[in-house]
Amino acid sequence: MSLTRVFPAENGLLDLADAAEHDRLVDLYRPPRAQWLRLNLIGSVSGSAAGVDGTSETLTNATDRMILRIIRDLSDVVLVGAASVRAEGYFVPRHAALAVVTGSGDLAGHRIRSGEDRGALLVVCPASAVSTVTTTLGETKAAIIVVPDDNGRMEPRDIVDGLRAGGYQSIVCEGGPGLAAQCVNAGLVDEFCLTTSPVLNGAALPLFGGHEFAERRLTLTQLLSDEASFLYGRWALQAH
Repeated sequence: MSLTRVFPAENGLLDLADAAEHDRLVDLYRPPRAQWLRLNLIGSVSGSAAGVDGTSETLTNATDRMILRIIRDLSDVVLVGAASVRAEGYFVPRHAALAVVTGSGDLAGHRIRSGEDRGALLVVCPASAVSTVTTTLGETKAAIIVVPDDNGRMEPRDIVDGLRAGGYQSIVCEGGPGLAAQCVNAGLVDEFCLTTSPVLNGAALPLFGGHEFAERRLTLTQLLSDEASFLYGRWALQAH
């Protein structure tokens, strides 16, 4: 398994079977400062966040999953919406917390896998949703972070502030589309990590759903490719 560093092009080939090269890949994804928020998404060339099975599972490959683990390991918390947890199923990472955002508190059918050898499970919700969270989580244990709301709608900045008040400074948001768009629109995102899967499949689930937001300029800071024609980009978001 290897990666070619297309941009910047110096020291182009990484042999991921070599431990030192794997460590170099980790360094290539290391955030430049402790307080950081990155989006990490995968999409087809035609812009769909889902493959033929309706999830991202049929878009990904082993190299993408390796980079996903690296990004998670370099983060304090993985931030995800409740709908994505229900659709995809989630393991709590081993070296980061998992924070699930829900306005209603309804996590029935969540398919969250946690354990003593994994990070903390957090639920971010309004005060009015706490009892529903507790009921629908069932046997699954979680710490609840309560943030302000307006009729159940939470502002993304309050979500991020709530996590950082709890000590979670480096955040990776993995969607879904609505949460990702809201974070971009609020000016919270420092970096967009995008895996492009080499398939054309329409765009049944666009990366950012049908959500509109103001144009944001991006600067490519890194582009990797693998033998299967997957592309792995790091894009810095320019300030407003």
